[in-house]
Amino acid sequence: MKINLDGRVSNIKAVWYEEPVIKMIDQRILPDAFKVVDIKNTKELFDGIRNMTVRGAPSIGAAAAYGIAQAKALGMDLEEAGKIIKSARPTANDLFFAVDFVLEHKEDAKKYAEIYVDSIVERSRLIGVNGNELIGKNKKILTHCNAGALASVDYGTALSPIRMASESGKDPFVWVDETRPRLQGAKLTAWELVQEGIRHKVIADNAAGFLMERGEVDLAIVGADRITENGDFANKIGTYEKAVLAKENGVSFYVAAPLSTFDFDIKNGRGIPIEVRGEDEVKEVKGVQISPKESMAYNPAFDVTPNRYVTGYITEYGIFKSSDLHKLKGKGKESTIEQIGSVQKGI
Repeated sequence: MKINLDGRVSNIKAVWYEEPVIKMIDQRILPDAFKVVDIKNTKELFDGIRNMTVRGAPSIGAAAAYGIAQAKALGMDLEEAGKIIKSARPTANDLFFAVDFVLEHKEDAKKYAEIYVDSIVERSRLIGVNGNELIGKNKKILTHCNAGALASVDYGTALSPIRMASESGKDPFVWVDETRPRLQGAKLTAWELVQEGIRHKVIADNAAGFLMERGEVDLAIVGADRITENGDFANKIGTYEKAVLAKENGVSFYVAAPLSTFDFDIKNGRGIPIEVRGEDEVKEVKGVQISPKESMAYNPAFDVTPNRYVTGYITEYGIFKSSDLHKLKGKGKESTIEQIGSVQKGI
């Protein structure tokens, strides 16, 4: 991703590996500060995923893949390391997919972790190529949470088509949901769009329906943390509301995600585990109490959107309707170098 630091433009990934240290951008402190964190062992990786130093399903998967390589470099039991890493967060399928992939090739864990992460970057790029076909000139696009390069190592999922559209001269405009309670839209998506020079405005989450009803949204693109066999999907809390509003107002609603986010072992959205996080995320903003101390809060991190609200799924293999997702199923659990490498060939 493009980053402007002290007047210098650099390209940097959200997470990478310098054996035996995993490096990652600390996403908790953006946009106020930019810092790269060193993750030196499995416990620190668990904490980094759990406390959202690294976040976004594909980036979590990349960190997890490197975690197995790191555990081998440190002489740890790899199966035990895998269990610890998988226990960090329950919803994002990429976390489990990545750990299993590298464990299948644990004899050369570092090599296959790099193969996995390189594939995520390439998949994200191809999502951009395919999704760019949906974006006309000067279109207004709504997105929710952060599904950019920070969330997927590079390029992004939902933001990848928008980046491609910008690079091809279409001059897209983005409505950026603030995305309570952690404000990943206001903090992270807006920051990425500033770095890329893409026009945008941050909006309160509750403003999306107002804009749709007034014809100010041409299409919506969001990411996903897990997509089931029938196309139901989990994404940041508030996504379901946006999908319903889009349907009511005739706005096309797309989900952008790589194959690693699909979980064909789950039939529908009712089988997706939903992470519930701490009350303080709702009751505080940057450590400042905004509700009575006596009040309790409920903080589900994700919701599930039924497939009937999805216009299409933008993947590295093309754009699919929910009725066509079975065509991807054969590619899903084949954790082989041939399957990973097939992306570059456009298969």
